[in-house]
Amino acid sequence: MSKSRIIQLECNELCPSLMERFIAAGKLPNFKRMRDESQLFITDAEEQQEALEPWIQWITVHTGLRYEEHGVFNLGDAHKLQARSVWDFLSEKNYKVWICGSMNLKYEQPINGLVLPDAWSSERTPCTPELEPLCNFVRRSVQEHTNEKVPMSKADYFRVLSFLLSHGLSLSTTTAILGQLFSEARGRDGWKRAVLLDKLLWDVFAYIYRREQPDFATLFSNSCAHFQHKYWRNMEPELFSVKPSAAEQEQYRDAILFAYQQTDQLMGKALQLADENTTLVFATALSQQPYLGAEDDGGKVFYRPHDFSAFAATLGLTGVTQISPVMSEEFHVYFDNESAAEQGLQTLLDLRLDDNRPVMKARREGNDVFAGCQIFAKLGSDAVLQLPDGTQRALAELFYQADSVKSGMHHPDGMFWVRNPSRTHKPAADKLALREIAPAILAHYDITVPGLPSTARIDF
Repeated sequence: MSKSRIIQLECNELCPSLMERFIAAGKLPNFKRMRDESQLFITDAEEQQEALEPWIQWITVHTGLRYEEHGVFNLGDAHKLQARSVWDFLSEKNYKVWICGSMNLKYEQPINGLVLPDAWSSERTPCTPELEPLCNFVRRSVQEHTNEKVPMSKADYFRVLSFLLSHGLSLSTTTAILGQLFSEARGRDGWKRAVLLDKLLWDVFAYIYRREQPDFATLFSNSCAHFQHKYWRNMEPELFSVKPSAAEQEQYRDAILFAYQQTDQLMGKALQLADENTTLVFATALSQQPYLGAEDDGGKVFYRPHDFSAFAATLGLTGVTQISPVMSEEFHVYFDNESAAEQGLQTLLDLRLDDNRPVMKARREGNDVFAGCQIFAKLGSDAVLQLPDGTQRALAELFYQADSVKSGMHHPDGMFWVRNPSRTHKPAADKLALREIAPAILAHYDITVPGLPSTARIDF
Protein backbone atom coordinates (compact mmCIF):
# COMPACT_ATOMS: atom_id res chain seq x y z
CA MET A 1 0.00 0.00 0.00
CA SER A 2 1.21 3.50 -0.82
CA LYS A 3 0.65 5.08 2.59
CA SER A 4 3.71 5.50 4.80
CA ARG A 5 3.88 3.01 7.63
CA ILE A 6 3.49 4.25 11.21
CA ILE A 7 5.45 3.05 14.24
CA GLN A 8 3.95 4.51 17.43
CA LEU A 9 6.33 4.36 20.39
CA GLU A 10 4.10 4.72 23.46
CA CYS A 11 6.31 5.84 26.37
CA ASN A 12 3.95 6.24 29.27
CA GLU A 13 3.96 9.55 31.19
CA LEU A 14 7.30 11.06 30.13
CA CYS A 15 7.33 14.74 31.08
CA PRO A 16 7.84 17.67 28.67
CA SER A 17 9.80 19.64 31.29
CA LEU A 18 12.15 16.76 32.14
CA MET A 19 12.61 15.93 28.47
CA GLU A 20 13.75 19.48 27.72
CA ARG A 21 15.97 19.56 30.83
CA PHE A 22 17.73 16.32 29.96
CA ILE A 23 18.09 17.18 26.25
CA ALA A 24 19.59 20.58 27.13
CA ALA A 25 22.09 18.80 29.39
CA GLY A 26 23.16 16.59 26.47
CA LYS A 27 21.83 13.42 28.11
CA LEU A 28 19.31 12.29 25.46
CA PRO A 29 20.88 12.41 21.98
CA ASN A 30 18.28 10.21 20.30
CA PHE A 31 15.34 12.14 21.71
CA LYS A 32 17.07 15.34 20.56
CA ARG A 33 17.29 13.97 17.03
CA MET A 34 13.67 12.84 17.15
CA ARG A 35 12.56 16.25 18.44
CA ASP A 36 14.57 18.15 15.84
CA GLU A 37 13.04 16.11 12.99
CA SER A 38 9.41 16.08 14.17
CA GLN A 39 6.15 17.93 14.34
CA LEU A 40 5.77 18.61 18.08
CA PHE A 41 2.59 18.77 20.16
CA ILE A 42 1.84 19.11 23.84
CA THR A 43 -1.28 17.02 24.38
CA ASP A 44 -4.20 17.67 26.70
CA ALA A 45 -6.05 14.81 28.41
CA GLU A 46 -9.14 17.03 28.89
CA GLU A 47 -10.07 15.23 32.11
CA GLN A 48 -10.35 16.07 35.80
CA GLN A 49 -7.79 14.62 38.23
CA GLU A 50 -10.06 11.75 39.32
CA ALA A 51 -10.18 10.49 35.72
CA LEU A 52 -6.52 11.20 35.04
CA GLU A 53 -5.11 7.70 34.74
CA PRO A 54 -3.05 6.28 31.87
CA TRP A 55 -5.32 3.26 31.45
CA ILE A 56 -8.15 5.73 30.77
CA GLN A 57 -6.16 8.08 28.55
CA TRP A 58 -4.55 5.41 26.36
CA ILE A 59 -8.04 4.22 25.44
CA THR A 60 -8.75 7.80 24.37
CA VAL A 61 -5.58 7.79 22.26
CA HIS A 62 -6.59 4.52 20.59
CA THR A 63 -10.31 5.22 20.09
CA GLY A 64 -10.70 9.01 19.84
CA LEU A 65 -13.23 8.93 22.70
CA ARG A 66 -13.06 10.76 26.03
CA TYR A 67 -13.65 8.86 29.27
CA GLU A 68 -17.31 9.97 29.45
CA GLU A 69 -17.79 8.32 26.04
CA HIS A 70 -15.77 5.10 26.34
CA GLY A 71 -16.61 4.57 30.05
CA VAL A 72 -13.64 2.35 30.99
CA PHE A 73 -12.34 3.48 34.38
CA ASN A 74 -10.26 0.55 35.72
CA LEU A 75 -7.04 -0.95 34.50
CA GLY A 76 -7.82 -4.42 33.19
CA ASP A 77 -11.37 -3.50 32.18
CA ALA A 78 -10.78 -2.87 28.48
CA HIS A 79 -12.80 -6.02 27.66
CA LYS A 80 -15.85 -3.90 28.60
CA LEU A 81 -15.03 -1.34 25.90
CA GLN A 82 -17.85 -1.06 23.37
CA ALA A 83 -15.95 1.12 20.88
CA ARG A 84 -13.49 0.05 18.22
CA SER A 85 -9.82 1.01 18.31
CA VAL A 86 -7.51 2.20 15.56
CA TRP A 87 -6.21 -1.30 14.87
CA ASP A 88 -9.74 -2.68 14.41
CA PHE A 89 -10.56 -0.15 11.69
CA LEU A 90 -7.19 -0.71 10.00
CA SER A 91 -7.52 -4.49 10.08
CA GLU A 92 -11.00 -4.26 8.58
CA LYS A 93 -9.54 -2.33 5.61
CA ASN A 94 -6.85 -4.98 5.13
CA TYR A 95 -4.00 -3.00 6.71
CA LYS A 96 -1.70 -5.20 8.75
CA VAL A 97 -1.10 -4.28 12.40
CA TRP A 98 1.37 -5.27 15.12
CA ILE A 99 0.23 -4.11 18.56
CA CYS A 100 2.83 -4.81 21.25
CA GLY A 101 1.58 -4.21 24.77
CA SER A 102 -0.53 -1.07 24.29
CA MET A 103 -2.18 -0.26 27.62
CA ASN A 104 -5.70 -1.46 28.45
CA LEU A 105 -6.29 -2.67 24.92
CA LYS A 106 -9.16 -4.53 23.33
CA TYR A 107 -9.13 -5.92 19.82
CA GLU A 108 -11.60 -7.63 17.52
CA GLN A 109 -10.95 -11.07 16.11
CA PRO A 110 -9.93 -12.04 13.55
CA ILE A 111 -7.22 -9.38 13.40
CA ASN A 112 -5.03 -8.78 10.37
CA GLY A 113 -1.71 -8.97 12.16
CA LEU A 114 -0.48 -9.69 15.69
CA VAL A 115 -1.50 -8.44 19.15
CA LEU A 116 0.34 -8.86 22.45
CA PRO A 117 -2.02 -7.77 25.28
CA ASP A 118 -0.77 -5.41 27.96
CA ALA A 119 0.73 -6.71 31.19
CA TRP A 120 -2.37 -5.94 33.29
CA SER A 121 -4.99 -7.53 31.04
CA SER A 122 -6.80 -10.49 32.57
CA GLU A 123 -9.46 -10.98 29.89
CA ARG A 124 -7.38 -10.61 26.72
CA THR A 125 -5.20 -13.32 25.21
CA PRO A 126 -2.68 -13.02 22.37
CA CYS A 127 -4.13 -13.35 18.90
CA THR A 128 -1.86 -16.36 18.32
CA PRO A 129 -0.42 -19.08 20.61
CA GLU A 130 3.02 -18.00 19.34
CA LEU A 131 3.01 -15.08 21.78
CA GLU A 132 1.63 -16.87 24.87
CA PRO A 133 5.01 -17.58 26.59
CA LEU A 134 5.93 -13.91 26.39
CA CYS A 135 2.46 -12.76 27.43
CA ASN A 136 2.48 -14.96 30.55
CA PHE A 137 6.00 -13.89 31.52
CA VAL A 138 5.26 -10.18 31.13
CA ARG A 139 2.02 -10.40 33.13
CA ARG A 140 3.59 -12.18 36.07
CA SER A 141 6.69 -9.99 36.09
CA VAL A 142 4.78 -6.71 35.98
CA GLN A 143 1.75 -7.56 38.12
CA GLU A 144 3.97 -8.83 40.94
CA HIS A 145 6.97 -6.50 40.48
CA THR A 146 6.76 -5.29 44.10
CA ASN A 147 6.65 -8.84 45.44
CA GLU A 148 9.99 -10.54 46.14
CA LYS A 149 8.39 -13.93 45.36
CA VAL A 150 7.16 -13.66 41.77
CA PRO A 151 5.15 -16.85 40.99
CA MET A 152 7.35 -18.20 38.17
CA SER A 153 8.48 -21.81 37.86
CA LYS A 154 11.62 -23.13 36.15
CA ALA A 155 9.36 -24.38 33.35
CA ASP A 156 7.94 -20.86 32.92
CA TYR A 157 11.44 -19.41 32.59
CA PHE A 158 12.45 -22.13 30.14
CA ARG A 159 9.42 -21.45 27.93
CA VAL A 160 10.01 -17.72 27.77
CA LEU A 161 13.74 -18.17 27.19
CA SER A 162 13.03 -20.53 24.30
CA PHE A 163 10.61 -17.98 22.88
CA LEU A 164 13.09 -15.10 23.18
CA LEU A 165 15.93 -17.07 21.60
CA SER A 166 13.74 -17.67 18.55
CA HIS A 167 12.28 -14.14 18.43
CA GLY A 168 15.17 -11.74 18.23
CA LEU A 169 16.87 -11.75 21.66
CA SER A 170 19.89 -9.52 21.09
CA LEU A 171 23.43 -9.70 22.42
CA SER A 172 23.03 -6.24 24.00
CA THR A 173 19.91 -7.31 25.90
CA THR A 174 21.52 -10.57 26.99
CA THR A 175 24.54 -8.64 28.24
CA ALA A 176 22.30 -6.20 30.12
CA ILE A 177 20.40 -9.06 31.80
CA LEU A 178 23.60 -10.84 32.85
CA GLY A 179 25.05 -7.58 34.15
CA GLN A 180 21.89 -6.93 36.17
CA LEU A 181 21.93 -10.41 37.67
CA PHE A 182 25.60 -10.00 38.57
CA SER A 183 24.90 -6.67 40.29
CA GLU A 184 21.95 -8.11 42.20
CA ALA A 185 24.05 -11.08 43.33
CA ARG A 186 26.36 -8.51 44.92
CA GLY A 187 23.39 -6.79 46.59
CA ARG A 188 23.35 -3.80 44.24
CA ASP A 189 21.04 -2.08 41.74
CA GLY A 190 17.97 -4.31 42.08
CA TRP A 191 15.83 -1.24 41.32
CA LYS A 192 17.25 -1.07 37.79
CA ARG A 193 15.64 -4.37 36.79
CA ALA A 194 12.48 -2.59 35.57
CA VAL A 195 14.21 -1.36 32.39
CA LEU A 196 15.04 -4.90 31.24
CA LEU A 197 11.46 -5.54 30.19
CA ASP A 198 11.64 -2.67 27.69
CA LYS A 199 14.77 -4.21 26.19
CA LEU A 200 13.17 -7.64 25.87
CA LEU A 201 9.98 -6.25 24.35
CA TRP A 202 11.97 -4.14 21.89
CA ASP A 203 13.86 -7.21 20.64
CA VAL A 204 10.60 -9.09 20.06
CA PHE A 205 8.85 -6.04 18.61
CA ALA A 206 11.66 -5.37 16.10
CA TYR A 207 11.93 -9.05 15.12
CA ILE A 208 8.22 -9.37 14.39
CA TYR A 209 8.09 -5.93 12.74
CA ARG A 210 10.81 -6.93 10.26
CA ARG A 211 9.16 -10.30 9.68
CA GLU A 212 5.60 -9.06 9.21
CA GLN A 213 6.16 -5.54 7.76
CA PRO A 214 2.96 -4.12 9.31
CA ASP A 215 1.34 -0.90 8.15
CA PHE A 216 0.74 0.25 11.74
CA ALA A 217 2.64 -0.86 14.84
CA THR A 218 2.75 0.17 18.50
CA LEU A 219 5.17 -0.58 21.32
CA PHE A 220 4.36 0.33 24.94
CA SER A 221 6.95 1.22 27.59
CA ASN A 222 6.17 1.93 31.26
CA SER A 223 9.59 2.14 32.92
CA CYS A 224 9.87 5.94 33.10
CA ALA A 225 6.41 6.26 34.63
CA HIS A 226 7.36 3.65 37.22
CA PHE A 227 10.58 5.47 38.14
CA GLN A 228 8.90 8.88 38.33
CA HIS A 229 6.23 7.63 40.74
CA LYS A 230 8.92 6.16 42.98
CA TYR A 231 11.92 8.47 42.73
CA TRP A 232 10.82 12.07 42.06
CA ARG A 233 11.56 12.67 45.75
CA ASN A 234 15.18 11.76 45.08
CA MET A 235 15.47 13.87 41.93
CA GLU A 236 14.15 17.03 43.66
CA PRO A 237 14.30 16.41 47.43
CA GLU A 238 13.97 20.14 48.14
CA LEU A 239 10.28 19.96 47.14
CA PHE A 240 9.36 17.36 49.77
CA SER A 241 8.94 17.49 53.54
CA VAL A 242 9.69 13.79 53.91
CA LYS A 243 13.35 13.62 52.94
CA PRO A 244 15.09 10.51 51.66
CA SER A 245 17.91 9.17 53.80
CA ALA A 246 21.48 9.83 52.75
CA ALA A 247 21.83 6.22 51.61
CA GLU A 248 18.63 6.39 49.56
CA GLN A 249 19.69 9.66 48.01
CA GLU A 250 23.08 8.28 47.06
CA GLN A 251 21.44 5.34 45.31
CA TYR A 252 18.42 6.95 43.66
CA ARG A 253 19.23 10.62 42.94
CA ASP A 254 19.70 9.90 39.22
CA ALA A 255 17.13 7.08 38.94
CA ILE A 256 14.74 9.08 36.75
CA LEU A 257 17.55 10.30 34.49
CA PHE A 258 18.69 6.67 34.22
CA ALA A 259 15.19 5.64 33.07
CA TYR A 260 15.05 8.43 30.47
CA GLN A 261 18.48 7.47 29.16
CA GLN A 262 17.40 3.84 28.84
CA THR A 263 14.31 4.97 26.92
CA ASP A 264 16.57 7.18 24.80
CA GLN A 265 18.36 4.00 23.73
CA LEU A 266 14.97 2.58 22.76
CA MET A 267 14.29 5.70 20.69
CA GLY A 268 17.65 5.27 18.96
CA LYS A 269 16.70 1.76 17.90
CA ALA A 270 13.30 3.00 16.68
CA LEU A 271 15.02 5.66 14.57
CA GLN A 272 17.13 2.95 12.99
CA LEU A 273 14.11 0.73 12.34
CA ALA A 274 12.08 3.46 10.64
CA ASP A 275 13.01 3.60 6.95
CA GLU A 276 12.46 6.52 4.56
CA ASN A 277 8.80 5.59 4.06
CA THR A 278 7.97 5.19 7.76
CA THR A 279 6.51 7.75 10.14
CA LEU A 280 7.82 7.40 13.69
CA VAL A 281 5.48 8.66 16.42
CA PHE A 282 6.41 9.29 20.04
CA ALA A 283 3.43 9.52 22.43
CA THR A 284 3.16 9.75 26.23
CA ALA A 285 -0.62 10.25 26.83
CA LEU A 286 0.08 11.95 30.18
CA SER A 287 3.03 13.21 32.18
CA GLN A 288 3.81 13.52 35.88
CA GLN A 289 4.49 16.11 38.55
CA PRO A 290 5.64 15.93 42.20
CA TYR A 291 3.12 14.34 44.58
CA LEU A 292 3.02 16.40 47.78
CA GLY A 293 -0.44 15.49 49.05
CA ALA A 294 0.60 13.23 51.92
CA GLU A 295 3.81 14.85 53.15
CA ASP A 296 2.24 15.96 56.43
CA ASP A 297 1.32 12.32 57.13
CA GLY A 298 4.77 10.93 56.40
CA GLY A 299 4.18 10.23 52.73
CA LYS A 300 1.89 7.78 50.91
CA VAL A 301 2.71 4.07 50.88
CA PHE A 302 0.61 1.07 49.84
CA TYR A 303 0.04 -2.48 51.02
CA ARG A 304 -0.53 -5.56 48.90
CA PRO A 305 -1.20 -9.23 49.69
CA HIS A 306 1.86 -11.49 49.70
CA ASP A 307 -0.12 -14.25 48.02
CA PHE A 308 -3.56 -13.47 46.57
CA SER A 309 -4.83 -17.04 46.71
CA ALA A 310 -3.79 -17.41 50.35
CA PHE A 311 -5.36 -14.03 51.12
CA ALA A 312 -8.68 -15.13 49.61
CA ALA A 313 -8.55 -18.42 51.50
CA THR A 314 -7.79 -16.73 54.82
CA LEU A 315 -10.82 -14.46 54.39
CA GLY A 316 -12.98 -17.44 53.45
CA LEU A 317 -13.90 -16.16 49.98
CA THR A 318 -15.81 -18.84 48.07
CA GLY A 319 -16.52 -19.25 44.38
CA VAL A 320 -13.31 -17.47 43.34
CA THR A 321 -12.33 -18.39 39.79
CA GLN A 322 -9.44 -15.97 39.23
CA ILE A 323 -7.52 -13.16 40.93
CA SER A 324 -5.79 -10.64 38.68
CA PRO A 325 -3.45 -8.03 40.20
CA VAL A 326 -3.11 -4.70 38.44
CA MET A 327 -1.13 -1.67 39.65
CA SER A 328 -0.08 -0.75 43.19
CA GLU A 329 -2.61 -2.00 45.76
CA GLU A 330 -5.43 -2.94 43.37
CA PHE A 331 -6.63 -6.29 42.02
CA HIS A 332 -9.66 -7.99 40.45
CA VAL A 333 -11.36 -10.97 42.12
CA TYR A 334 -13.57 -12.93 39.73
CA PHE A 335 -16.31 -15.22 41.11
CA ASP A 336 -18.35 -17.94 39.45
CA ASN A 337 -21.66 -16.17 40.14
CA GLU A 338 -22.98 -12.81 41.27
CA SER A 339 -24.19 -14.07 44.64
CA ALA A 340 -20.69 -15.25 45.54
CA ALA A 341 -19.28 -11.95 44.27
CA GLU A 342 -21.65 -9.96 46.48
CA GLN A 343 -20.74 -12.06 49.50
CA GLY A 344 -17.04 -11.65 48.67
CA LEU A 345 -17.50 -7.89 48.35
CA GLN A 346 -19.01 -7.67 51.83
CA THR A 347 -16.29 -9.86 53.31
CA LEU A 348 -13.58 -7.62 51.88
CA LEU A 349 -15.35 -4.49 53.10
CA ASP A 350 -15.71 -5.98 56.59
CA LEU A 351 -11.95 -6.47 57.03
CA ARG A 352 -10.74 -4.07 59.75
CA LEU A 353 -7.63 -3.05 61.62
CA ASP A 354 -7.87 -3.65 65.36
CA ASP A 355 -8.72 0.05 65.81
CA ASN A 356 -11.79 -0.60 63.58
CA ARG A 357 -10.44 1.24 60.52
CA PRO A 358 -11.63 -0.41 57.28
CA VAL A 359 -8.76 -2.03 55.38
CA MET A 360 -10.22 -2.55 51.92
CA LYS A 361 -11.96 -0.52 49.27
CA ALA A 362 -14.00 -2.60 46.85
CA ARG A 363 -16.83 -2.41 44.33
CA ARG A 364 -18.63 -5.02 42.27
CA GLU A 365 -19.65 -5.25 38.63
CA GLY A 366 -21.36 -8.56 37.99
CA ASN A 367 -19.00 -11.38 38.92
CA ASP A 368 -16.00 -9.04 39.19
CA VAL A 369 -14.98 -7.39 42.46
CA PHE A 370 -12.34 -4.69 42.04
CA ALA A 371 -10.51 -4.19 45.34
CA GLY A 372 -7.43 -2.78 46.99
CA CYS A 373 -6.03 -1.97 50.41
CA GLN A 374 -6.97 1.59 51.37
CA ILE A 375 -4.36 1.99 54.12
CA PHE A 376 -1.80 4.46 52.75
CA ALA A 377 0.03 5.45 55.95
CA LYS A 378 2.96 3.52 57.38
CA LEU A 379 1.87 1.07 60.08
CA GLY A 380 4.00 -0.47 62.78
CA SER A 381 5.16 -4.08 62.71
CA ASP A 382 2.62 -4.82 65.46
CA ALA A 383 -0.44 -3.85 63.35
CA VAL A 384 -3.25 -6.38 63.71
CA LEU A 385 -6.14 -7.29 61.38
CA GLN A 386 -9.62 -8.10 62.67
CA LEU A 387 -11.00 -10.73 60.28
CA PRO A 388 -14.73 -10.89 59.47
CA ASP A 389 -15.02 -14.21 61.35
CA GLY A 390 -13.82 -12.53 64.56
CA THR A 391 -10.28 -13.90 64.57
CA GLN A 392 -7.14 -11.79 64.41
CA ARG A 393 -4.02 -11.96 62.25
CA ALA A 394 -0.91 -9.83 62.09
CA LEU A 395 -1.08 -7.44 59.15
CA ALA A 396 2.40 -8.54 58.06
CA GLU A 397 1.20 -12.14 57.66
CA LEU A 398 -1.14 -11.19 54.83
CA PHE A 399 0.21 -7.89 53.44
CA TYR A 400 3.56 -6.39 52.63
CA GLN A 401 4.37 -2.70 52.28
CA ALA A 402 5.82 -1.70 48.91
CA ASP A 403 9.38 -0.48 49.12
CA SER A 404 8.93 3.22 48.38
CA VAL A 405 6.97 6.33 49.27
CA LYS A 406 4.87 7.76 46.43
CA SER A 407 6.46 10.92 45.04
CA GLY A 408 5.05 11.41 41.52
CA MET A 409 1.46 11.97 40.36
CA HIS A 410 -0.26 12.39 37.01
CA HIS A 411 -0.40 15.60 35.01
CA PRO A 412 -2.77 16.16 32.04
CA ASP A 413 -0.07 17.38 29.62
CA GLY A 414 1.72 14.88 27.43
CA MET A 415 3.92 14.78 24.33
CA PHE A 416 3.07 13.74 20.79
CA TRP A 417 5.88 13.95 18.24
CA VAL A 418 5.47 12.96 14.59
CA ARG A 419 8.59 12.30 12.49
CA ASN A 420 7.20 11.82 9.01
CA PRO A 421 9.28 11.07 5.89
CA SER A 422 9.94 14.79 5.34
CA ARG A 423 11.76 14.97 8.74
CA THR A 424 10.56 18.57 9.25
CA HIS A 425 10.86 20.26 12.64
CA LYS A 426 7.57 22.02 13.39
CA PRO A 427 6.49 22.93 16.94
CA ALA A 428 2.73 23.43 17.29
CA ALA A 429 1.49 26.59 18.98
CA ASP A 430 -1.65 25.06 20.49
CA LYS A 431 -2.25 21.90 22.49
CA LEU A 432 -3.54 18.76 20.83
CA ALA A 433 -6.45 16.92 22.48
CA LEU A 434 -5.74 13.20 22.94
CA ARG A 435 -9.06 12.42 21.24
CA GLU A 436 -7.71 13.96 18.01
CA ILE A 437 -4.99 11.32 17.58
CA ALA A 438 -6.97 8.22 16.57
CA PRO A 439 -9.04 9.90 13.82
CA ALA A 440 -5.90 11.56 12.46
CA ILE A 441 -4.16 8.18 12.18
CA LEU A 442 -7.20 6.72 10.45
CA ALA A 443 -7.41 9.70 8.10
CA HIS A 444 -3.82 8.99 7.06
CA TYR A 445 -5.08 5.63 5.80
CA ASP A 446 -8.17 7.26 4.19
CA ILE A 447 -10.52 5.90 6.87
CA THR A 448 -13.24 8.19 8.23
CA VAL A 449 -15.30 7.25 11.29
CA PRO A 450 -18.55 9.16 11.84
CA GLY A 451 -18.70 10.82 15.24
CA LEU A 452 -14.96 11.09 15.80
CA PRO A 453 -13.29 14.52 15.77
CA SER A 454 -11.33 15.36 12.62
CA THR A 455 -8.15 17.39 12.43
CA ALA A 456 -5.75 18.37 9.70
CA ARG A 457 -3.11 19.45 12.23
CA ILE A 458 -1.17 16.16 12.31
CA ASP A 459 0.90 15.34 9.23
CA PHE A 460 1.79 11.67 9.10
